Amino acid sequence: MKKTLRSMALLSALALPMSSCYTFEHQVGDGGSGGSEQTDRQWFILWGLVELNSVDSQAMADGATDYTATTEWTPLDILINIFTGYITVYSRTYTVTK
Repeated sequence: MKKTLRSMALLSALALPMSSCYTFEHQVGDGGSGGSEQTDRQWFILWGLVELNSVDSQAMADGATDYTATTEWTPLDILINIFTGYITVYSRTYTVTK
């Protein structure tokens, strides 16, 4: 029993730093067919409480009625956040696929 509890505690401790890696995907209309992609980076300060710039997925779609909008932390975002996190600046990537 104690061994199981230790294993669960170790697994939880290892999984905790990875809990903020995420990807959200939204389909508009029939979704994107993969013909073209546009990417933009959104910036936050104070641990994500204050938005520094606004990313508009409809503007990125450039009038398309069928597209897929993806919000994620890419490996580049994670690398940037390692260095800028000390001053509470964080980024994430928006990608619109038409």
